[in-house]
Amino acid sequence: MSIGNAQDDTTVMTRMTGAQDAMVGIVIIGRNEGERLVACLHSAKFLGFPMVYVDSDSTDGSLNAARDATALIVNLDLERPFTAARARQEGLLALIAHAPALRYVQFVDGDCTLAPEWIATAQRFLDDNPSYAVACGRRRERRPEASLYNQIADIEWNTPVGDAAACGGDALIRLSAYQAVDGFDPTLIAGEEPELCSRLGEAGWGIRRLDAEMTVHDAAMTHFSQYWKRATRSGFGYAQAWWITRHRARPLYGRELLRAGIWTILPVISAIGGGLTLHPVLFLLAPILYGIQVARIAWRFGANKKLSWQRALLLTSTKIAETKGAFRYLRRAMTGSAGATISYK
Repeated sequence: MSIGNAQDDTTVMTRMTGAQDAMVGIVIIGRNEGERLVACLHSAKFLGFPMVYVDSDSTDGSLNAARDATALIVNLDLERPFTAARARQEGLLALIAHAPALRYVQFVDGDCTLAPEWIATAQRFLDDNPSYAVACGRRRERRPEASLYNQIADIEWNTPVGDAAACGGDALIRLSAYQAVDGFDPTLIAGEEPELCSRLGEAGWGIRRLDAEMTVHDAAMTHFSQYWKRATRSGFGYAQAWWITRHRARPLYGRELLRAGIWTILPVISAIGGGLTLHPVLFLLAPILYGIQVARIAWRFGANKKLSWQRALLLTSTKIAETKGAFRYLRRAMTGSAGATISYK
C-alpha cells in the first residue's frame, strides 16, 4: 500500500484537519468512476468527516478529483491481487493512522453518493445500541428508469427494515467490532460483506437495516452483457464464500449454489436423457421446465405485471451465469491462480 501521490506528510495532515479527534471517518473505493466519483466525493466532503479515497489504477482523473475534495489518497499496489475487500481494509488502515479516536467507519463505493443525514442517523443508532456492529439503510438507484437492469437493481436494494444477516458495501460499522473479527477478508472477490457479517454475527454482534435513506447508487447497467457479468461475479462470490465458511455453523450461499446448479444442469440433462432413451419429444423438456420456473417466479412477484415476467426471465437465465462463475472459482482454486477481479462495468 502506498499513500498519496507526491504528497508529503504536511499535505496529508492539512487535508485531514480535525482527524485527530474525529469519531467517524469515511472510506471510499473506486476505479475509473469518473463523474460518479466526483459526486461521491462531494457528498462525503459536505459531511465534514475525514475521508480516504482508495484507488486501483484509475486513468480517468480520479486521483485529481480526490485531491480536489481534500481526501487522503491510498494507491493500491496492484502487484497483489485487487479486491474491493482489500481496498476497504487498506483504506481503513490509512484512516486509522490519521484519526486515532475513530469509533465508526462509513464504507461507500465510488459510484454512490451519501445521503446528507445518513451518518448522523446511523451513528445515533449505534451509540444507543452498543450490541450492534453495523447500521445500513436504503440504497437507491440513481436512474432506475434508464434500463430494466437498473430498475431490478433498485428493487434488490430494497431489503426489509430491521435486524439483518448482512449488509452491502455501503454501511456504518463500529470499529471495535470490525477489528475484533479482523475486518474484511481481502482475498474475497465478491460476497465479502456477508462473510464479514457472518463472523460478526457469530461473535454476538447485531446488524440492523434502518428505515432511512443511505446512498444513491449508479449501476449504469444498460446492456444484458453487464447483467450477465454481474451474475457471473455473484456465482464466483457464492462459491468462494461457501468454501471459506463451509465449516462454520451457518455456511454462506449453499442454497444459492445448489439452486444455480440445479437450474443450469438438471433441465438439460433431463431433456437429453429423456430424448435419447425414451422419446425425441422429451428434448423439449428443458425449455418446458425453464418456462415453468419463469412462470412460478413471475407469479410470486405478481404475474399481472410485465416487470415480474422480465425479472423472472432474467433470474432464471442468469442461473447459468452464476454456475459459470462458480466453476470459474473452482478452476482458480484447483490451479492456485489468484486471477483478476470480475467487473460488470
